[in-house]
Amino acid sequence: MNALTPQDFIAVIGAGAMGSGIAQVALDAGHRVALYDAAPAALERGIGAIDAAYRRLRDKGRIDAATHAARMARLVRAGGVADLAGAALVIEAIVEDIDVKARVLAEVEAVLDDDAIVATNTSSLSVTALGARLRRPARVAGLHFFNPAPVLPLVEIVSGKATDPAVADTLFATARAWNKVPVRCASTPGFIVNRVARPFYGEALRLLAERAADAATLDAILRDCGGFRMGAFELMDMIGHDVNYAVTRSVYDALYQDPRYKPSLLQRELVDAGWLGRKSGRGFHRYGDDAARPAPVLAAPAPRPSAVVVEGDLGVAAPLARLAADAGLAVRHVPGARALLRVDGVALALTDGRGATRRLAADPQDAAVVFDLAFDYAGAAVIAVAVADQAPAGALDAAVGFFQALGKQVAVVDDAPGLVVMRTVAMLANEAADVVQQGIASAADTDLAMTGGVNYPRGPLAWADLVGPAPLQRVLANLAAAYGEDRYRTSPLLLRRALAGQPFHAPAAAPERAA
Repeated sequence: MNALTPQDFIAVIGAGAMGSGIAQVALDAGHRVALYDAAPAALERGIGAIDAAYRRLRDKGRIDAATHAARMARLVRAGGVADLAGAALVIEAIVEDIDVKARVLAEVEAVLDDDAIVATNTSSLSVTALGARLRRPARVAGLHFFNPAPVLPLVEIVSGKATDPAVADTLFATARAWNKVPVRCASTPGFIVNRVARPFYGEALRLLAERAADAATLDAILRDCGGFRMGAFELMDMIGHDVNYAVTRSVYDALYQDPRYKPSLLQRELVDAGWLGRKSGRGFHRYGDDAARPAPVLAAPAPRPSAVVVEGDLGVAAPLARLAADAGLAVRHVPGARALLRVDGVALALTDGRGATRRLAADPQDAAVVFDLAFDYAGAAVIAVAVADQAPAGALDAAVGFFQALGKQVAVVDDAPGLVVMRTVAMLANEAADVVQQGIASAADTDLAMTGGVNYPRGPLAWADLVGPAPLQRVLANLAAAYGEDRYRTSPLLLRRALAGQPFHAPAAAPERAA
């Protein structure tokens, strides 16, 4: 598997933020790079952006003046398609319109050598369909960078139906030589990241539509309980609702209106209103010098509990027992078929996808309060809880007081099935399992894409292994029962892993003992 060398000439079409960023990556790797844009003003802005980026690196002491000058000297201002002749690799980063891309790349292909590689940076269009409209589809592949390209490490190497495996191998090796983290996938709507990530936005939007909590509180739960870098609403505001909504629509339509990817009316309303997020000054949150940071709604202080009984195996929530003991609470363990925390007689349970109201209606001895999954219960700053409609008086105070005694803030949400983090993780893992089963990408590459591309704290399938495929499958089954929608159908591969008791990733081998 041979990477392109610094002696190979690289061409980038499109001088916007993505194209100029990709050109900078290739310049950093030592290549001579031609940057082309049909709009001369855009080309000048792109070149200026690269120069400004290097000036910032100089100011920080990360490169010297000689390096800056040498890299800019290797940047070619292409005045037309003919200036791209001789390129070993052409990377297209123009408007997300397959007709425009095909027309431009057909013109470029005519001036390239037969062994040149044509790569598209599309985030959602079919590489197979684009390749079929060019003369040498075997030399066409996807090379999907994430914005900003010089900073974010992930690159998706996308093979269309006709892509020569040697082309994908070359791009994989080249991306690695460019200090990127490449992952392989087949051409499919959204590839890995934009497909697997849809539930992160979709479930948050549904919870907001159902008034489980406000946007700031849901963001805090995903961020400070789930460990995600940003909450779904602040992330959508940063991406831009026009962009995020368009990607969701694209994936939804390309997958024949599968309800898993159904767009949200709430987000469409923002787009229609022009409330696009940070770039317009308003989205789900407000932005600007005079805008206050949105504050979550958190529970008021509640009495410290006097006794905690751990009944049965708490599974992934087991660290709560140790945290309670460390906090000086009296903790007693008893056997039991249920997995409950009894706090001053009030039963608490990790959500299994059922609401607390449904659980208590089915069994009066079951949990009156359910709590959410956390990335790390010891480090979580916020825990989400929901109380059954028919819970006894004082049940919510007992739960709030318990988690506050552990040093946590508590977000009380409406009794939504699966709460916030658990249903999000279950849906992400479910989508990732389908990606693996359908041969789109491996389990390792799928998790790597989600941690490297969108900074998830843990890969969805690694998270499934931690929680357990069987508990996650139960969450999905209970969500499906609550909503009566195919949206929550279980991936066949996740179901198989649950039934067999097998993880998605092989356990790490234990270190050998010295003789």
